[in-house]
Amino acid sequence: MNKMNPKLAEEKSEPNVPTDFREALAAAPKAKAQWSDLTPIARMDFIRWIVSAKQPETRRRRIEKACSKLAAGERRPCCYSIVPMDLYKALAAAPKAKAQWSDLTPIARRNFVSWIDSAEQPKAQKFRIEQACAMLAAGERHP
Repeated sequence: MNKMNPKLAEEKSEPNVPTDFREALAAAPKAKAQWSDLTPIARMDFIRWIVSAKQPETRRRRIEKACSKLAAGERRPCCYSIVPMDLYKALAAAPKAKAQWSDLTPIARRNFVSWIDSAEQPKAQKFRIEQACAMLAAGERHP
């Protein structure tokens, strides 16, 4: 049974590109061409890396770096970790969940992270992290 949020399940496969990043891509033809060649999951990795910046200056630098990486032919933001820190800490405290997480495919991991990220409030995200750890500890492989 799929316990995933119906809103998330209905999302289109193409991620929404933030306006500032979309404008930067438009100004960098090589980066835009590479962007067009990426899979939706690879695009989402770049977007998550950019929007996870806490400071506007960090976000601006990440957008510049993303465009530079894309123009150079790179397909992923190398320094971005797909596992949010709160989830990482929760998995470290739950050995069974951590073992199951280690056995997941990258796509299954992204599904959990997307499900957690789709919660709009920090409390809801925290609750989903707890749910994810419980599901993983119980052997479930999908949110």
